[in-house]
Amino acid sequence: QMWEEAIALGKELAEQYENEMFDYEQLSELLRKQAQFYENIVKVIRPKPDYFAVGYYGQGFPTFIRNKVFIYRGKEYERREDFEARLLTQFPNAEKMKTTSPPGDDIKNSSGQYIQCFTVKPKLDLPSKFHRPVSEQIVSFYRVNEVQRFEYSRPVRRGEKNPDNEFANMWIERTIYVTAYKLPGILRWFEVKSVFMVEISPLENAIETMQLTNDKINNMVQQHLNDPNLPINPLSMLLNGIVDPAVMGGFTNYEKAFFTEKYMHEHPEDHDKIEKLKDLIAWQIPFLAEGIRIHGEKVTEALRPFHERMEACFRQLKDKVEKQYGARAVLSSLDDRRGSRPRSMVRSFTMPSSSRPLSVASVSSISSDSTPSRPGSDGFVLEPLLPKKMHSRSQDKLDKDDLDKDKKEKKKEKRNSKHQEIFDKEFKSTDISLQQSEAVILSETISPLRPQRPKSQVINVISSERRFSVSPSPPSSQVTPPPITPRAKLSFSIQSSLELNGMSSSDIPDVPPPLPLKGSMADYGNLMESQDLISPTTSPPAHQRVSP
Repeated sequence: QMWEEAIALGKELAEQYENEMFDYEQLSELLRKQAQFYENIVKVIRPKPDYFAVGYYGQGFPTFIRNKVFIYRGKEYERREDFEARLLTQFPNAEKMKTTSPPGDDIKNSSGQYIQCFTVKPKLDLPSKFHRPVSEQIVSFYRVNEVQRFEYSRPVRRGEKNPDNEFANMWIERTIYVTAYKLPGILRWFEVKSVFMVEISPLENAIETMQLTNDKINNMVQQHLNDPNLPINPLSMLLNGIVDPAVMGGFTNYEKAFFTEKYMHEHPEDHDKIEKLKDLIAWQIPFLAEGIRIHGEKVTEALRPFHERMEACFRQLKDKVEKQYGARAVLSSLDDRRGSRPRSMVRSFTMPSSSRPLSVASVSSISSDSTPSRPGSDGFVLEPLLPKKMHSRSQDKLDKDDLDKDKKEKKKEKRNSKHQEIFDKEFKSTDISLQQSEAVILSETISPLRPQRPKSQVINVISSERRFSVSPSPPSSQVTPPPITPRAKLSFSIQSSLELNGMSSSDIPDVPPPLPLKGSMADYGNLMESQDLISPTTSPPAHQRVSP
């Protein structure tokens, strides 16, 4: 499911197909795969694996892992307990350490085996191409992939313990691990090359926690906007945990710890940070409002009382926050547009075949050529061509909003009408009477609707120009002609004998030679074809009545 990596490799391969090998068939297949990958990135929710820091301490381990720390990438939905059990099966004599702090020299120099394992959080490192805010579905991949920095936070109590508010003196001791290579790579684990530690003050920890909470609400709202079929339970738990003060206390603990005169007097340097925390609290209200709106649209009747209580708590919270910290507004139309963009794009590019505009290349090619090549037709089609207007009128119903396609259709109508005029002028001298039909219907087998030619016309045409033949110009063994109307005796005897012997019009003798004796099945096949050409009302010449 690392479609981002597949797209990068596909672009390299597409360059070869397009500019080096000129294999457009493979290129089209590759581009279709890439399109599916892009759609999967936006629509499919991928599981996020956990990362674990594992330290091997003691002289009992092999040298390549002795007293070293490695970062492992867990499997999908793998818990830390399962990972530890899998790890201890490789070292059955190892002892699991109970603490997460680095061990002392006594453990490192001991002859035993000690394994330390705990969960670390990957640190997001967005590529430089994301220079503007993008959808969470796109960013979520880089939260657990292509990561090289991992952090582990350990709370530390300092100063006097406050039983009423534990946030006032809770410091965070954060350890940063940097691996040799980015994960995942050729392996699912890499060695840690550098480790350093930073301390986070209680106020900075409150700002960070508030920012993460707002991002979590916003991301879940975007997911529900992108996919209305998502389950509502995670959204219910998230909103209720923030809105209902009886669950977690909300940000009231931050107000008691940092928004007091005593704290401002003791820490005047934190004035900007306090203002930032107030701003984050104010921005949480519009995010909660959007989430509760979506929850109200999707909630079932069984959960309706729960939703009404949550709305009542939110109204109280909103009045309090807007009175103390001001009101904030989120452009919901922007969020809707950003959330619904992938669906609209996919919808426009996956139209069913029944609603796509039909191709008019087949009709225009028939009318644009002076010698139409229609399957099963005679050398020159002496029936009226299909009117283009009837076809384009049905297309306009499909694409009535597309002005450019209308212009193209009109141009093709003019071009086809010119070819029709040229066609009519060329054959006007033959004075062929055409049978008018009320409607022309397209079908796969086109049969000519024309009357029998008079004998005078056939004689004149053959004697003067030998232009119009009874059989088509290609050999009869390749294209089987359709049933035709009866012909005169003179025209058939000359032409049929020519085509049965494979002679061209330039090799016509004055007196047709007699047919050779039939000696193979292929000749009998030709004889059968010639018998098919003979009409029941017209008897063939004597020299053609050859029995096998």
